[in-house]
Amino acid sequence: MADYTVNAPRPRHERPRNWEYGLYFSVIFVLALATGLVTWTWRLVSTGKLPALGPVGRALADANVIAPIIFRS
Repeated sequence: MADYTVNAPRPRHERPRNWEYGLYFSVIFVLALATGLVTWTWRLVSTGKLPALGPVGRALADANVIAPIIFRS
């Protein structure tokens, strides 16, 4: 039986978030917020119901998904 604990794979080292990440995050957040406000208002007018996630929450979620993708590539 092999002992896999000796040469266990090390977790990938994450880089600390620096000013460049903050810049990309803020640009993506502002663009997502503008789009989210338009979409949120349109949905409120057309259906009369509020979406579960507000425009700021949606923009934060989008920026949290998109910004790391840019730095992974």
